[in-house]
Amino acid sequence: MAVPGFLARDRIVAKPGFNRWLIPPAALAVHLCIGQVYATSVYKAALVADFESSLTAIGAIFSIAIVMLGLSAALFGTWVDRNGPRAAMFTSACFWSVGFLVGAAGIATNQLWLLYLGYGVLGGIGLGIGYISPVSTLIKWFPDRPGLATGMAIMGFGGGALIATPLSRQLMSLYDSSYDGTAATTPSGSAVALLFVTFGLVYLVFMMFGAAIVRVPAEGWKPDGFDPSTVKSKALVTTDSVSAANAIKTPQFWLLWIVLFCNVTAGIGILEQASPMVQDFFRDGDASLVTAAAAAGFVGLLSLFNMAGRFVWSSTSDVIGRKGIYMVYLGVGLLLYVALATVGSSAVWLFVLLAALIISFYGGGFATIPAYLRDLFGTYQVGAIHGRLLTAWSAAGVAGPLIVNGVLDTQGTPGELVAGDYRIALFIMVGLLAVGFVANLLVKPVASKWHEPKSQTSPTPERSAAR
Repeated sequence: MAVPGFLARDRIVAKPGFNRWLIPPAALAVHLCIGQVYATSVYKAALVADFESSLTAIGAIFSIAIVMLGLSAALFGTWVDRNGPRAAMFTSACFWSVGFLVGAAGIATNQLWLLYLGYGVLGGIGLGIGYISPVSTLIKWFPDRPGLATGMAIMGFGGGALIATPLSRQLMSLYDSSYDGTAATTPSGSAVALLFVTFGLVYLVFMMFGAAIVRVPAEGWKPDGFDPSTVKSKALVTTDSVSAANAIKTPQFWLLWIVLFCNVTAGIGILEQASPMVQDFFRDGDASLVTAAAAAGFVGLLSLFNMAGRFVWSSTSDVIGRKGIYMVYLGVGLLLYVALATVGSSAVWLFVLLAALIISFYGGGFATIPAYLRDLFGTYQVGAIHGRLLTAWSAAGVAGPLIVNGVLDTQGTPGELVAGDYRIALFIMVGLLAVGFVANLLVKPVASKWHEPKSQTSPTPERSAAR
């Protein structure tokens, strides 16, 4: 599919002397916007009340968006590589903005299917295309520090809710005078609809800014002092290349699929339910010790740890290796979930600390997986490989909320749940993390029979990308 000339890759090739540190702001402009998907719990109760529906039905909006993220990343990964980040960011901005506007129409007309179509399907396509485009570009600019590069790109996605959460609360208070930000009030459906319109327009502007300033390195470019041959000295890192078609035939690909699925399912269940969860854990009768405003602040704090974890832990993986860092994500994460289920309700500070660390591992897992793929499969078509692996995120986007919301729907009604009602769901997450831990232990170097001939993998603008 051809793109207009002003979006073409050859129009954004950086000139000699270009400073590569100017690229992260372009990535952040996109990822901070699409990261709003992590703030859906702030208005979840309002949608349940407005549509007179269940947690599971409203949670499906988030799940559909994540499913479409994974599918669009898998389907359009090669297109993004071929046409470059500007075309991808532009396309993402259009889908993401239109998704909000269609979703707003669904809320205003009380048509839940329209909200599924808008925010879920159209917005989800914008999520997938927007997610993979700056990741690929940053790795090309930082081949000497792939973990750092992916952390810089993906930390914005984790930090989107840090901005969207308090902003959502303030805007809904502005659009609905009866909503005061406390547990006793819930914003109206019209307030959420107006919020969607606002986000659709504001995010369009910021994402177009990112598309305008992004650049790709010229063919053959590399950082001063970088010697590609040095990467082979690290464990599980190859200088050979594997095509996307062959990668999905290897056990390594499917082991990493299981690793990502388990890590994401465990984290996404908390994120999607974060605001009501912290109130339910400290409920005293009909009231909660945690106000709605404090719960919104908790969502913002999780977003901060999600964002920081993506940068800190993925950068750490450049030192201790990808396999080692995933042992931390999954093994230590398992213990943290056990603690959350058993003693998390004993003190607010303990609950917040445990949840924040869990979410930092969740974010770190996302940021590290592109570098893990590059280590195992090389840089040839790794963008398309990454897109295919993100189908694990799609599956987790369904499984995580379905597990948590499904369990909670059997325990009681929103606003009356307590800490014990979450215990079954949390121990299910413990089991998933254990499965992921074992899968990571089984990862070994890719067999040479899957490697591409050297003559077929010479760098080109389309094939040198790595996410």
